[in-house]
Amino acid sequence: MNAIEIRDLKKQFRIYADQGHALKDKVLSAKRRRYEPHVVLNGISLDIAEGEAVGLVGRNGCGKSTLLKLMSRILYPDSGSVTVRGRVSSLIELGAGFHPDMTGRENIYTNASIFGLTHREIESRLEEIIAFSELEEFIDNPVRTYSSGMYMRLAFSVAIHVNADVLLIDEILAVGDAAFQAKCFERLMEIKAAGTTIVIVSHSLAQLERICDRTVWLDEGQIRMEGTPDDVHPKYMDFMGQQRRVTQKGPETAADHAAAHDSDAPAKWTEIFLMNDAGERIDKFCTGDPVTLCLRYRANPDAAEDALIGLALYRADKALCYGTNTQREHMKPIRLKESGEIRCRFTKMNLVAGTYFLDVALRRLDMFAYDYASQAVRFAVYDTVDETGIARLDHTWEI
Repeated sequence: MNAIEIRDLKKQFRIYADQGHALKDKVLSAKRRRYEPHVVLNGISLDIAEGEAVGLVGRNGCGKSTLLKLMSRILYPDSGSVTVRGRVSSLIELGAGFHPDMTGRENIYTNASIFGLTHREIESRLEEIIAFSELEEFIDNPVRTYSSGMYMRLAFSVAIHVNADVLLIDEILAVGDAAFQAKCFERLMEIKAAGTTIVIVSHSLAQLERICDRTVWLDEGQIRMEGTPDDVHPKYMDFMGQQRRVTQKGPETAADHAAAHDSDAPAKWTEIFLMNDAGERIDKFCTGDPVTLCLRYRANPDAAEDALIGLALYRADKALCYGTNTQREHMKPIRLKESGEIRCRFTKMNLVAGTYFLDVALRRLDMFAYDYASQAVRFAVYDTVDETGIARLDHTWEI
């Protein structure tokens, strides 16, 4: 049985040209009553199975949060239907439902009752909620004295102790320190394993890859693509990269990047790609596979000085995973020819499953950049082992 069924869902909002605030303004000014309809969701149909974890991705304004609010019944559709089966717990807006003058303890009672818990159920889970939030010292202080991270801890702790059938989360995991985020992920995995249906809106693809079975990509009010994170995220990243380059009027490929440079530039990249040991170009591979980065360039040997190459590896959420350059590694300066290919072979690419990209720089020894290819290659890493973090550490167990 499906936990959530969405059929031909449509939702639009009114964008007023000049909305007055006083009743007099609204009555007397016809101009202020004019509006343009803004279609946010235009015929969405989606099934989410019981126990499935689904991530929603897309550009700002594509309808992700609106869809989540329709699932939680904060908003209602203009047409179509949303069916959600079971108790719903939602983290849509940070601290929503909290009263600033009430203490954290009082807000636990209020917030949990909104989710449908009885007073007796709240009493039985109170200490566990407080302990998970790690706010024992501050739980009897007014929440207006809390930081945004403390708000998130309390809101998340209440939501995950509701024992809901469906858990809806909107970007809230971006708040809080690294240790608490790790703790939240561990609890989410436990909740998922217990059979709770989870729907998450996030711009952090790495978060979604760790939790979700499926990603739904929304664009211009419709589903552009859905599938496993390994299938959807590389295409979504390519699309976002193209949009960013169009906005910046920049090149679309490493070769275009080189061609767009001044023709008198001393050196520039012409092509950058990944290759496996069979000599095939790849954009996905398994944790631990050997991978070769191929860098092709053109240069004017008379104008180009000796050079170095820099690499920066980023996770999809732009967390820096690794950085190096040939100078730091005490290699000899690179004497550039008119054209050439340089290869960097990673004997074991021990990245955990996720989406990553590489920035590649071609610089003089004084660090002046001849060429810098941002997000030169984007790739997905997959694995059958459910690991967390960035890198796999080679290890053995002795039991």
